[in-house]
Amino acid sequence: MRGRGEGAEARSAARDAARDLAEKVRTLLHLDADATVSVSEIACGDPGCGGAETVILVMRAGRRTEAAKLLMPMTSVTEADLSMALEPLAGAPGRAD
Repeated sequence: MRGRGEGAEARSAARDAARDLAEKVRTLLHLDADATVSVSEIACGDPGCGGAETVILVMRAGRRTEAAKLLMPMTSVTEADLSMALEPLAGAPGRAD
């Protein structure tokens, strides 16, 4: 029989993974303190992504919100995966709203 602790452990692992990825995003994109990074995991309808995808939103003052997606759960994202997904956001100035 599965206890409540297993669900709490999974939620805690997901929160830790999201925080870790957000810090890596900040470092890789050289974001200042005013930027906001959101990392979430959503159910993916594409059979090739394994059931979950990681969505990263980067919000910087004077720019549109930028997004990067990885077709894998947060806990599976490596630094190499993250770097590749963030390449389009690294130098792109975006457009002001």
